[in-house]
Amino acid sequence: MAVIAIYSMKGGVGKSCSAVSLAWNSAVGSSRRTLLWDLDPQGAASFMLRGDHKERDRARAMVAGTIKPEKLIKPTDIDNLDLLAADVSLRGLDRLFFQIGKKRYLGKLLRQLGSDYDRIILDCPPGLTETSEQILRNADIVVVPVIPSPLSERALVDVQMFLDSSGKKHAPLLPVYTMVDRRRAIHKQSLARKPKWPVIPMSSAVEHMTKLQQPVGSFAPRSPAAQAYALIWRGIEKRLAKDSAAKSG
Repeated sequence: MAVIAIYSMKGGVGKSCSAVSLAWNSAVGSSRRTLLWDLDPQGAASFMLRGDHKERDRARAMVAGTIKPEKLIKPTDIDNLDLLAADVSLRGLDRLFFQIGKKRYLGKLLRQLGSDYDRIILDCPPGLTETSEQILRNADIVVVPVIPSPLSERALVDVQMFLDSSGKKHAPLLPVYTMVDRRRAIHKQSLARKPKWPVIPMSSAVEHMTKLQQPVGSFAPRSPAAQAYALIWRGIEKRLAKDSAAKSG
C-alpha cells in the first residue's frame, strides 16, 4: 500500500481536481484497488465522485474511532475506486488531534485502511495545520499543485522550509504546475525557471469535472489535461516501484 497526498497551503489551485484525476488513473490506468479519502471539509472531491450527502457529521467521528471506516467507505461508479467522503465536521479535526494527543494517529488509521487497498489518495485541507502535518509525515509522496506565480511558488518554499526545519523524516514533495496558460507572461516565466516540473494546462475539460461529476479521464480522455494527469501518475508509479525495490533490496 502507498499513500499519495494532494496538498497545498493555498486553496483554489486545482487540488481536488488533481486528487480525483490521480485516483482515477490509479484505479483505471493502473488497475489498483484505490481509496480516495477526502479530508477537506469543503468536500469538492466527494462531490465530483458523487459522494452520499446523507452521511453528515460522521467523518470526524470515524477519525475519533466511534464509527468504523467500513461504515462510511462507499464504492464509486468507477471500478476499483472507493470513496471516504468529507463533511463539515472535519473542520474540527485539528482540535481532535490535539485532544487525543497522538502525533502518529493518522498513520495508524492509514495502515488499517491499507489492508484493503493498494493506493490511498488523500485530498488534504489547505493550510499548514496539525492535520496536514500528520499527513505530510505519513504519506509516501506529496503532490503539491502550484499555480505558476511568485506567491504560489513562495507557499511551496514555506512548506519545504517548515518540514526541513523540524529535522524529521517526511515524504518527498512533487510540485505540479496547474491552471497553466502559456499565453501569460508570468506563467511562461515560471515554467522557464522550473522546466522539469509537470504541467497541467488550463482546460475547460477540468472545469467541467464539477458540472459532470466525473474525472476528466472518464469523459475527455484525449484532452491535454487528462493526458497530463496520466503522465504524472505513471511517474508516481515508477517512483513508488523504485522506492519499493530499494527497500526490499
